[in-house]
Amino acid sequence: MPIHPEIAKILSTLPAPDGSPLDPVAMRAGEAAHVPPLEGRLPLYAVEDVAASTTSGTVPVRIYTPADAKAYGLLVYFHGGAFFLGSLDTHDHVARALAKETGYKVISVGYRLAPEAAFPAGLDDCYGVLRWAAEQGERLGWDGQNLAIAGDSSGGTFVAAVAAKAHDDGFDRITQQVLFYPSLDLDFDVDRYPSLRENAEGYGLETAGLKPFNSFYLSSGADAADPQVSPIKREDLTGLPPALIITAEFDPLRDEGELYGQRLQVAGVPTTVSRYPGANHGFVQNFSWIPQFYEAFRETAAFLNQHSLSRDRAE
Repeated sequence: MPIHPEIAKILSTLPAPDGSPLDPVAMRAGEAAHVPPLEGRLPLYAVEDVAASTTSGTVPVRIYTPADAKAYGLLVYFHGGAFFLGSLDTHDHVARALAKETGYKVISVGYRLAPEAAFPAGLDDCYGVLRWAAEQGERLGWDGQNLAIAGDSSGGTFVAAVAAKAHDDGFDRITQQVLFYPSLDLDFDVDRYPSLRENAEGYGLETAGLKPFNSFYLSSGADAADPQVSPIKREDLTGLPPALIITAEFDPLRDEGELYGQRLQVAGVPTTVSRYPGANHGFVQNFSWIPQFYEAFRETAAFLNQHSLSRDRAE
């Protein structure tokens, strides 16, 4: 099917890339200017900003409680933004929707960004908050069983890397992982995946923009050959938690996400790969107001429920 007409309408208004250098400070300010006011956001039972004390230092987190309950599954969420953009505020609406639809208490991580913070600072922050959440279970009202991780785009990179790191460290508490259109291979050779050519231009994220957008991360010490940076390069995927991988039809990164899902399945990991027709990269963040794309949150809820260790969490 063609790209969704509402997405096409907005894409037609975007200026063509002019090849000028990217300015992280200006781009972050532009993002911040589009964050809706608090009164325009999805209401929840409680939203709280907290400083999480972790092995990588103090990390700002935002905790979303969907309803008054005795206990909750926890979902630790890593926002996207090519490792140098995004914040607790720019992805606040994503975290709210995840909390509302899943019933999990969502912990959004304000990890350090490149280029100011060198690799592996952001990854360490995400992993540190995961461990902090488990340690603070009683305070957070955790049900003691369900501990999921989720992320979009580069946040999906961190999901895969954190799941692998936790496995290697013997931390076996992660029960589910959810990756929205993840960036899993930072080797951007255009011949590696057909979608890099098929969706190269005209769909928002363009193949030619992948290198400059990720250059801040790679120049900070991240090596594209390192499985912590490009999780698809990890040889042994056995023992990882059940995965939901959501991809977009018109995304240059589509095929690497779907290949990773296939490799997880071959490794015996219960994995669902779900491609959203008519969607482009970033649709969960940018176009979830379109009903067929908001469905990604409901699909996440169904997946978490399917792989829940406790189907009788107290209401």
